[in-house]
Amino acid sequence: MFLGTYSPRLDEKGRLFLPAKFRDELAAGLVVTKGQERCLYVFALEEFVRLTERLREAPMSVKVARDYSRVLFASAHDEVPDKQGRLTLPAPLRDYAGLSRDCVVIGANTRVEIWDAAAWQDYLGASEEQFSSQSEEVLPGIF
Repeated sequence: MFLGTYSPRLDEKGRLFLPAKFRDELAAGLVVTKGQERCLYVFALEEFVRLTERLREAPMSVKVARDYSRVLFASAHDEVPDKQGRLTLPAPLRDYAGLSRDCVVIGANTRVEIWDAAAWQDYLGASEEQFSSQSEEVLPGIF
């Protein structure tokens, strides 16, 4: 499980230091791909395999499943972080997420998300009020 918010910087070679708390779980390999809201998703390789297996079960006759799979897999990049815990983000993924120097890396349960710092602040500003009012719809009977 990935938790927390961190603020690493992207270097001139497109590399990002993974938060120390995430490195062990991602050390054996990871997949980074396009996420929703113009962020990047980072999955431990094992979790990405589970996601792939679930997507295989979706009928190919369903257009939305085909479209989602195409974007997810066509933009996916697999790698092993270097010994310093850095992840290299390919230019097309950096462009998609609008990443420049200042980034935000968040733990999002089964995945890590990488955001441009300004985009993350905009997202939080627009979403925190909804978060407060949606607990009953998202988790009925839990909160």
